[in-house]
Amino acid sequence: MDAVDKKIIKILLENGRASVKDIARKVFLSSPATSARIEKMEKAGVIRGYHAEVDYRQFGYHIKAFINLEVEPNQKKEFYPYIQKIGNVIECSCVTGDYSMLIETAFQSTEQLDHFINELQHFGKTKTLIAFSTSVEHRDVPV
Repeated sequence: MDAVDKKIIKILLENGRASVKDIARKVFLSSPATSARIEKMEKAGVIRGYHAEVDYRQFGYHIKAFINLEVEPNQKKEFYPYIQKIGNVIECSCVTGDYSMLIETAFQSTEQLDHFINELQHFGKTKTLIAFSTSVEHRDVPV
């Protein structure tokens, strides 16, 4: 990946709907050459997809919570398929420390969050943190 590829990625991070023609103009390449670079990065997994960024609060999801969960290694085979099916889970990461999982969630009510936590406790001990506000929203790392 060279400097031109990085510039293409920066443009797409700013606007995933940018046209190949506009990107090509900004990187001083032809549209076919730019399109080929984008396709190559998609096939290599550098560009994993294009999506809209949606404010989940507009749909009533005002409760953002981070849940630490202690999962034993032998439970992961059961846990991973379970957690992937839960629509309220924004992200789930296997982490170091006292807990093995860090789960970011969004719920419409504390009752729904409580129900989810009760289900999670099938796998182990939990610790829940409810976010009052977010000073830095999800962002991409510098390219």
